[in-house]
Amino acid sequence: MQEILVPIFVCVVLPVSIVLIIYLNSMNKTNKQAALLMKAMEVNKDFDADKLAEAFRAPLKSAKEIANVRLLRGCIFSLVGFVLFLYGVLADCILKENDAEDMFFMSMFGACVFVVGLSYLIVYFVSLKALKREAKED
Repeated sequence: MQEILVPIFVCVVLPVSIVLIIYLNSMNKTNKQAALLMKAMEVNKDFDADKLAEAFRAPLKSAKEIANVRLLRGCIFSLVGFVLFLYGVLADCILKENDAEDMFFMSMFGACVFVVGLSYLIVYFVSLKALKREAKED
């Protein structure tokens, strides 16, 4: 019985509860902001509600900040992927202390993570060239 319950809770109940918590949190935040706007309109009739609503919005990141985040993620994913792949191959070929199938999956997972890191780095360099072109045009 316990063999069936654990996968059900991990695959069904846990993701549904995470989504529910995130949704309720965002709804609560929106309701509090609306209540604050209503209270501000009651207290002062001639204030700019658009400015107050704009203050609630998340600040937009500049193109340079977005590029730096891509560079950081690319470096992290590439390094972690390379280390996992290298450990999987070395443990499989040289050490022979672990199960070969587990090391194969670890090296394949490391390769996938490495490719994700490379894609972040490629997007970073392409967007960096676009930023430089944009700066020259201005």
